[in-house]
Amino acid sequence: MKIATFNINGIKARHPALCDWLDEAATDVVLLQEIKSVDENFPREMFEDRGYNVETHGQKGFNGVAILSKLPLEDVTRGLPGDDSDEQARWIEATVVGRTAIRLCGLYLPNGNPAPGPKYDYKLAWMERLRTRAQALMEAEEPALMAGDYNVIPQPEDAARPKAWEKDALFLMDSRTAFRRIVNLGFTEGFRARVQGPGHYSFWDYQAGAWDRNDGIRIDHVLLTPQAADLMRDITIDSEIRGREKPSDHVPVVIDLDA
Repeated sequence: MKIATFNINGIKARHPALCDWLDEAATDVVLLQEIKSVDENFPREMFEDRGYNVETHGQKGFNGVAILSKLPLEDVTRGLPGDDSDEQARWIEATVVGRTAIRLCGLYLPNGNPAPGPKYDYKLAWMERLRTRAQALMEAEEPALMAGDYNVIPQPEDAARPKAWEKDALFLMDSRTAFRRIVNLGFTEGFRARVQGPGHYSFWDYQAGAWDRNDGIRIDHVLLTPQAADLMRDITIDSEIRGREKPSDHVPVVIDLDA
């Protein structure tokens, strides 16, 4: 089962490029972030025509997450538990049923800038809610993964120029510590379980020729419960598509599970 996470940065602007990539990549499931669309305006037909089941949790002009799946989806839920007043569309989860049933959680974690400030406070509070949900996933002792744009640079090697990010919410120690607290519940950080060292990025800013200079950061992550980690065969960052026409500033991370 091939599962991808992809911050598409606006489905309206990016759907032709997304469809081209889907046709090439032959993924079974795609977790999308930043669709920037309400549910009723999401162009579901173009994905359904390709054999995908479509589930969305949208928001006008901002945020928004979705699941595209060629396999059946069950028990779809929307919104990260823990704060009924939170109206931002940043979380969707479902069980995908292949040879093995896997609980999929797609997330778009808050950016948090400027920090310090209320946006950073919201980021850290959201991450604490995420840790609570992650703990419940671990306690279920079933195959599950949480994948998406975490807006966290875990280590200096995950940035081409770590010093440039020292005061950014993505790299502040409180952000990195909150991320590590989640991983330390017993999750496997899929990419670093297979690939070590610097030079591996999933985001390049549109400004200042970042892509041409490979001035990137790695902020799109896949965390797996032990039961899901046992199924992992491979994980890759599909960086090549960042150089195509009208790209997202993110690229897909694709994990292959024996499921």
